[in-house]
Amino acid sequence: MAGIGHNNGPTMEAGESWRRHAWGKARARLLPVLPIEVVRLRVKRAAELGLDYRTYASIRAASGHDVIAFLFSTNALRLLPPHPVLPPDRDARLSALSGVAREELARKPLNPAQIPDLTDGLIERAHEAPRPFAGWGEARRQILAALPCAADRVVMVGDTAEERDWAQAARLAWYLPADRYFAA
Repeated sequence: MAGIGHNNGPTMEAGESWRRHAWGKARARLLPVLPIEVVRLRVKRAAELGLDYRTYASIRAASGHDVIAFLFSTNALRLLPPHPVLPPDRDARLSALSGVAREELARKPLNPAQIPDLTDGLIERAHEAPRPFAGWGEARRQILAALPCAADRVVMVGDTAEERDWAQAARLAWYLPADRYFAA
């Protein structure tokens, strides 16, 4: 058991190599069970969502569900005051999305009502983001109220550590850093 000063390094307990071997065998038995048709459908779905297959498969494995919605932060979309304008790379990525809801959390001083206009309708609905330094309970309630579906079917695309915390507080399916999602 780890105590004060423990650096969470590798275990020194006997049997570590056996546990690694057993885990590898169990995982190997799980991987080849998907029929090729299912894999092809999932590759296609990942492309529709603008995700690489590895990321999409990780989200499916972690949540057990398909992605139904993306929740973007104002920071992730680079809609920053005083003149919020959707950059071309964000516009292109949002335009290419299909079969998924696009929601947004607007940070003050932006008003959620103006977000659909700022994004030419690429963001379907916008909601007020949790206030700075909001507690987990408050952030969770506010984010869950903004979701169009169950939290474990929503991927948050954000740009700050605070936004990562929001995703964890609301128990969303996944959190993707904006730089990774909007990479060329």
